[in-house]
Amino acid sequence: MSLFSGSSEKFLFSYLNNASPTGFEMPGQKLWLEYVKPYIDEWHLDHYGTAYGIINPGQEYKVVIEAHADEISWFVNYISDNGFIQVIRNGGSDHIIAPSMRVNLHTKKGIIDGVFGWPAIHMRRGKDENLSPTMDNIFIDVGAKDKDEVLKMGIHVGTVITFKDELTLLNNSYYTGRALDNRIGGFCIAQVARMLKEKKKKLPYSLYIVNAVQEEIGLRGAEMIANTIKPNVAIIMDVTHDTNTPLVNNKIHGDIKCGEGPTVTYAPSVHNKLLDLVIDVAEEKKIPFQRSAASRSTGTDTDAFAYSNGGIPSVLISLPLRYMHTTVEMAHKTDIENTVQLMYESLLKIKAGQSFKYF
Repeated sequence: MSLFSGSSEKFLFSYLNNASPTGFEMPGQKLWLEYVKPYIDEWHLDHYGTAYGIINPGQEYKVVIEAHADEISWFVNYISDNGFIQVIRNGGSDHIIAPSMRVNLHTKKGIIDGVFGWPAIHMRRGKDENLSPTMDNIFIDVGAKDKDEVLKMGIHVGTVITFKDELTLLNNSYYTGRALDNRIGGFCIAQVARMLKEKKKKLPYSLYIVNAVQEEIGLRGAEMIANTIKPNVAIIMDVTHDTNTPLVNNKIHGDIKCGEGPTVTYAPSVHNKLLDLVIDVAEEKKIPFQRSAASRSTGTDTDAFAYSNGGIPSVLISLPLRYMHTTVEMAHKTDIENTVQLMYESLLKIKAGQSFKYF
């Protein structure tokens, strides 16, 4: 079964090219649900927009596979009298990359085009010669003559903004674009559901396939849905940094490389017995994988699930990613395939009623 042919690749491009800013994920959630519906038995949506499908519902033992649906973005924070827009972050948006980027401003009237402006190199002299982007000096230009024209466009304080960029395939090896963190995860968990259906696998427990909102501002969607589902086991899928590109210190950030398989993480929130199960599966099925360690917290939805409901055995499987939180995030095709395979095979190893207590 190829992950990158026919309807699956069509879904990948439509899902990645769609905008789903934190707090405004619904267009992407609708796309995701439409794709997974043939592979699940039922689906649900919570009040803040986390979507999930269930395979074999009604069982006492519940297993979750989860990714997060939201992407970093910006909010309009101030509109000057002459029509220029100052912004604040919605999630971990990078002000360094903003100048000269094209943006979409999402209004009730539709998308308005804009750009992050920047003074020409000819004008940056003297004290401004080494001018660098900061949150105080980046601004958006929508071509308006003044504030009134901006407001008439439907733009106001609180309007959400995303970078205008689309998914491409680089060297037939890397999917490249914005928001692979972590809608590529939504793609992967959907493919697990597809594999289970097409291979006619019968699970001895209820499987919840969860696409959570609001990870980028503090794991909030996962926190809510973990308390709703109350699972017995959680497998979380997110992205992690490829640390072998220029300007990255391996001694600080570890040694992870695109093309060499998904990464498993050692961390306090990662349950050791569940992690051993995943590693044993990888070794048995000859699925390449890498290892990383996280001090204190993983910074992913793993932490929210692990520390909910009195403690849920949780594990993190990460897809190596280059240039996180930019418009040119890069993920290797073979890593995506191996991440899906590792989640799929791990689910087949979990038994109904299985206890992960240490003794």
